[in-house]
Amino acid sequence: MNQTEIVNIFTKKTLALTFVLSAAAMAFAQEKAGVTGMIVNKNNQPVPYASVTFSNKANKTLSDAVLTDEKGQYKLELAPGNYDITVEAIDYKKSVVNKSIAGPGNIGALSIQPEAATTLDGKTQEIQGVVITAAATKPYKVELDKRTYDPSQDIVSKGGNLQDVLSNVPSVSVDTDGTVSMRGSSNVKFLINGKPSALLGIDDGANALQSIPADQIDRIEVITNPSSKFEASGTAGILNIILKKSKKTGFNGSVIGALGYLPQTSLNANLNWRKGNFTWFLNGGGGYRESKNTSRNDDYFNNAKLDDDLVQRNTDSETKSKNNNYNASAGIVYDISEKTSVNASGTVRTFDSENFGNIDYRYTPLNNPFYTSNRSTFGTNNNLAFQGDFGLDHKFDDKGQNLSLSLSLQRSRSYNDTNIDDTIDNLKDIINQNTINRSVIGKADYELPIGEYSKLEAGYRIDINTNDYSNDVRESTTTKPLDFLKPYTYDATYKETFNAFYLQFKSKIGKLGYQVGVRDELSNVDINYLSLDPKKNVPATTKNYNNLFPSVYLSYEFAKDNQLLLNYTRRIDRPRSFFMIPNPSYNDNQNIFDGNIDLNPSYVDSFEFGYSISKKKFTINPTLYYRHQTDDTKMLVYNILATDENGAIIDPKRIESHTKPINLGTDDRFGLDLNFNWDATSWLKFLGNVDMFGYNTKGSTLYDTFDKDGNPTQAVADFNGKGFSTRARLSSTIKVDKTFSFQLQGFYRGGQKTAYQDRKDMYAISLGASKTIWKGDGTLAFNIQDIFNTRAMRSTTYTANSIRDSYMQWQPRQFSVSLTYRFKQGEKIEQPKKKKDINSNASGDDQQAPM
Repeated sequence: MNQTEIVNIFTKKTLALTFVLSAAAMAFAQEKAGVTGMIVNKNNQPVPYASVTFSNKANKTLSDAVLTDEKGQYKLELAPGNYDITVEAIDYKKSVVNKSIAGPGNIGALSIQPEAATTLDGKTQEIQGVVITAAATKPYKVELDKRTYDPSQDIVSKGGNLQDVLSNVPSVSVDTDGTVSMRGSSNVKFLINGKPSALLGIDDGANALQSIPADQIDRIEVITNPSSKFEASGTAGILNIILKKSKKTGFNGSVIGALGYLPQTSLNANLNWRKGNFTWFLNGGGGYRESKNTSRNDDYFNNAKLDDDLVQRNTDSETKSKNNNYNASAGIVYDISEKTSVNASGTVRTFDSENFGNIDYRYTPLNNPFYTSNRSTFGTNNNLAFQGDFGLDHKFDDKGQNLSLSLSLQRSRSYNDTNIDDTIDNLKDIINQNTINRSVIGKADYELPIGEYSKLEAGYRIDINTNDYSNDVRESTTTKPLDFLKPYTYDATYKETFNAFYLQFKSKIGKLGYQVGVRDELSNVDINYLSLDPKKNVPATTKNYNNLFPSVYLSYEFAKDNQLLLNYTRRIDRPRSFFMIPNPSYNDNQNIFDGNIDLNPSYVDSFEFGYSISKKKFTINPTLYYRHQTDDTKMLVYNILATDENGAIIDPKRIESHTKPINLGTDDRFGLDLNFNWDATSWLKFLGNVDMFGYNTKGSTLYDTFDKDGNPTQAVADFNGKGFSTRARLSSTIKVDKTFSFQLQGFYRGGQKTAYQDRKDMYAISLGASKTIWKGDGTLAFNIQDIFNTRAMRSTTYTANSIRDSYMQWQPRQFSVSLTYRFKQGEKIEQPKKKKDINSNASGDDQQAPM
């Protein structure tokens, strides 16, 4: 066949397809009819801006919705058929009538009645003589491979942000600096709607968590032992943040504003519109927040060159921050047919802050007068993140054979500028740190039901992440003009690419359910580092890993919502990118973070054995777990005398404290994680979590330091330690009447001790109250975080030539008042029922976070 024949055939087929599609479109257009009508009240007065939803009883894709104008009139195009017409408006009852649309014309006036009373747990409405009350949902439920937390009943975090919500999630702990951990480990992987997100920025730090409003969160999936379907990163587990997505027709949404102290304000909105085959959403808002961080370090050094055998350095630090954050998300879903839909969404987030810091140093030799110095800092931070997501979902049939394709394009950048002034030698530092992150994530997931009880799942994912770092540090003193500090001035690029494939099979034999899977991840890491100091340069480094990650899940169901769970997974802890840059951070000349380009991933084997029973008034979920981690990443803290670029000691009184991540030894965790909720009475409810765990950490290493005469030497850092600790949380909700409730929450974290560090225990108590107003359309809430101002970290760290006592409080006691207004319009659309997953709890849903 020659080229001309191929062109002719292609042209004919294209024209034929175009003709068929055009004819179909014309036929479809001809089926539509112009329908008009009016909405009135019992006095026959027009009702403006009412939501009118036409639900086609034969074909849901032909459904449509419209708002009345200021005269109570509406107009739309509908295909002929039988429709349920739902009318909703503020201060009116929902009305449902049935009409048959045969052709174009006016269907007349529909009358609606004034609103009935409301209850706290749900809206009570009278429709054609039938009273319907929405049932309250449980805040916590257990499924085969995850636990789901519903924050809607969390009064304390109303008007807050993601960090406030996480502080109340069972099995999750949030330290005062924003570090999130699960079962004592901080290596947690964050996902938003099932994938990494630019919403969390580059470092997943406290600033990122505070930029996501609590009101935009639908639920949080706590996945302590993820299956092969999920990415293997995060040895502690995965937190999947599911943002709200409306399932109602017409226009609906909510607006929430908050005001608090320390000074904070926020205003956020969630707006949704569904009409026919189209659904769009717009979420956005912003806020202003001030924070105050206080810390104290008492260092005891053993060094004769500092005038005596023992020298004490006291460091008192206070940093005040002013932060502005804004975020906006918009998206659209189009149902091409009942089985195929496409979606696209975009997100932008900004975060700006100003930081004012003051540090007082006091040196106290035993037999000599003390001397002091003061350091003041001023810093600005500007972050901007973009994310675009595109997807296609196709159902091959109604039995559960599905294909999902998605692409995510993300970019975030961070500009950090800091000026430091020190009274010693009139020292002045100017630090400029810029970071740009670019990510491309593509994935495909396929599900194939086999028979009545089995399902095969397979998928592929590619991640391409590139981080560019630019760091400039300049310094001047009384005797030295302003010039670059060459060891800390550099440009670096970190690029990671990994391809992942997974295969998973689940089935059921009688009451025994099982799921087995394997995941293969091929990782490639390239690091390029160029320092202004030639002696600090390292050659371009490439690392390649190919790892298999199996997973096994077993469940035995005694009865509905009563089951035993046993599972095993293997996970990986990939070093964070800036951990591998040789000199990623220079905060000041006395506390320096050193990267480690030789840092490797660590691996964990995780086992869980749990039991779950859920009844009408309570749910209990105790889980025994054991986790063994090899090549564990530990933070080595050591002290050296400050030297110049030639290695000469600058000042025998100037000591630098360095922190460096290293691979060392093993870490074993084992314990009992108990979660429960209990509706004790109609007015009193409890939600609790107790994690009692033991730990056994092994590892020691040599590091460079100095002896008491100031001479270079080596010492041993001993990380060995074992012990037992406890973390607990309890929330009690008291319903005073149908519209008013308050909530008291308590948190406790036990201490942990090794030969290297002793961390003290910590506790906090918070209070919240909520009042339903405006006939159920509004909520007024008040909360106090950390009533007794006790949420602070205390620890003692031991090195060869020093002891450090530390205290740090990231945020003092604060309170806020919030007001929420909800738009009522719209009727929930019945989602097509999927084939039941026989290995999940009956109360679970189909939301997953694959790949």
